[in-house]
Amino acid sequence: MVAIECDGLEKEFGSVTALRGVDLTVEEGEIFGFLGPNGAGKSTTIDVLLDFVRPTAGTATVLGHDAQAESAAVRQRTGVLPEGFSAYDRLTARQHVRFAAESKGVEEAVEPVALLERVGLAEAADRQAGGFSKGMSQRLALAMALVGEPDLLLLDEPTAGLDPHGARQLRELIRRERDRGATVFFSSHVLGQVEAVCDRIAILENGRIETVERVDDLRAATGTEARLEVTVERAREDALAAARGTEGVSSVTVDGTTDGAGATGDAVDTTPDADGVVGEVVTVACTPGAKLPALNALADNGAPVVDFVTTDTSLEDVFVAHTGDGSEMDAGETGEETTTDRGTATADGEAGGRA
Repeated sequence: MVAIECDGLEKEFGSVTALRGVDLTVEEGEIFGFLGPNGAGKSTTIDVLLDFVRPTAGTATVLGHDAQAESAAVRQRTGVLPEGFSAYDRLTARQHVRFAAESKGVEEAVEPVALLERVGLAEAADRQAGGFSKGMSQRLALAMALVGEPDLLLLDEPTAGLDPHGARQLRELIRRERDRGATVFFSSHVLGQVEAVCDRIAILENGRIETVERVDDLRAATGTEARLEVTVERAREDALAAARGTEGVSSVTVDGTTDGAGATGDAVDTTPDADGVVGEVVTVACTPGAKLPALNALADNGAPVVDFVTTDTSLEDVFVAHTGDGSEMDAGETGEETTTDRGTATADGEAGGRA
């Protein structure tokens, strides 16, 4: 079934157009990433889904309810973590959760401390929220969103203010909610967070949906490449030639020199020595599907694989390919732009790990 469906959503604020014909379908039970730079229209879309603002044109349906005509029913079944949440300074964390439960009419079924425990805030249950850090306030907002076991979670920039440990805990909680059967709509400009947890993502730019795909499919459609750094016992010329001839391989680099299709830069002497050895570290640029064949080509042609590292295209690269501008995007909690896997050679000479 469909959890969220937007059809031709448009929203104008005076002379500013925030949404431009947004068409979007989110299936029940998936973790859906809504990715875009600040000002792209992400929060406006969520506001339309919750009937906080009315669209200029188009329609939105949430959990089978018209988002405007049946907004009360939508909010009853939805947990919301809004961007820029501000707690009541004089209320404790426990009182905030109770307030959220009373608002939904489920106060008898909610144990505030249990919810606060799920977000790592149980020890602060009776502290006034006025003394909370930004990260603690964000955890409190998440606990309030979880009240009533909602069928849909709308999370607007949920990792704001969280340290890396808190962000990882949030991802684990999101997965548990998905496993419970909830749908999670995760809006963010933080590339790493969306890539790490979401089943599919939509890229929103200037109020328009640029694409909706699974992350791996986005990479493949963009034509961006992976990179293999392979440590071999002996980088023989015939092994390099075999790797170079593998479908999907664009270049082969030996110890920082380039040898292969698509090579650029100065010509390099890769003449083998008397034993046919060129080097020990081979870097292969290829499509994701060519990683394992390239490894096998090296190993089967006299270059036994000792170790390898694979570096996949980052979601930032994909975003830039679709929009042409990634300057407003955040790579993630560590600032890294790539996803790396390691592998080692097994006793029989085959490469281990995930290629």
